[in-house]
Amino acid sequence: MTSSFRHVALIGKYQATGVGAQSGALDEVMEGIAEFLEAAGCEVFVEKTQAQEAGLSRYPALSVKELGSHCDLGLVVGGDGTMLGIGRQLACHGIPLIGINRGRLGFITDISLDDFRSALIPMLAGDYEEDYRSLMHAHVVRDGESVFEALAMNDVVVNRGATSGMVELRVTVGRHFVANQRADGMIIASPTGSTAYALSAGGPLLHPAVPGWVMVPIAPHTLSNRPILLPDADEVSIELVGGRDASANFDMQSLASLVIGDRVVVRRSEHRVRFLHPRGWSYFDTLRKKLHWNEGGS
Repeated sequence: MTSSFRHVALIGKYQATGVGAQSGALDEVMEGIAEFLEAAGCEVFVEKTQAQEAGLSRYPALSVKELGSHCDLGLVVGGDGTMLGIGRQLACHGIPLIGINRGRLGFITDISLDDFRSALIPMLAGDYEEDYRSLMHAHVVRDGESVFEALAMNDVVVNRGATSGMVELRVTVGRHFVANQRADGMIIASPTGSTAYALSAGGPLLHPAVPGWVMVPIAPHTLSNRPILLPDADEVSIELVGGRDASANFDMQSLASLVIGDRVVVRRSEHRVRFLHPRGWSYFDTLRKKLHWNEGGS
């Protein structure tokens, strides 16, 4: 087998064997995948920190930025959280990503560890499905200046404090005022994030090809405040009008504290994440498996 990808970044997240993880310590799993890639004619590179954790000393170790500049494929071993973090960092480099899931089936890490060899053989030869996912670029604006910024693939969430009451939020889309809403918080989710927190808060599922976001209030005071689908070409602004200890989080992986008057401004990023899937992959197959639709059907 000859691979059409010459330089492959192998990226994983350290996780001890146990409940929720498939058998095999990280060093054994990563070593097995690296050897498979080498046999396919790929030069394997690993992320510096993970190389130390997994004991992969015989492979060149680079920073994530260096991996993005040097490699033409990223192979991410872990769960959706691992892929979210790596996807945001590598999006600006445009390299495609393949996800191998070590635990339960993920929405974006969809190849099981047991099946990685049979799945990767045709993919490395160039036979695969491509899937592009949009990113959000969010700022926290205070007194007219950006004091925090982050990318998000899933969602941007404004939340009340753990021990405080509802927050009051002023929502603007584009140049248009939408409403002042009292709620426990507000979610702005991409199509990728529509299957995450937004879904549990009552939001709809969005197909990844939809150029939109869903805005979902969390436990709104007024029950007529419902989820709404928005075009992702419009800027969304959420201003904290009232409430204590509020915060904004981005993919649940970075956090910014908010004070009264702060605005969380969400725009579509110029970058997208490019995923590769096995030939025949379908978003609906993933939903059916993950959400247990039509179980027992023919």
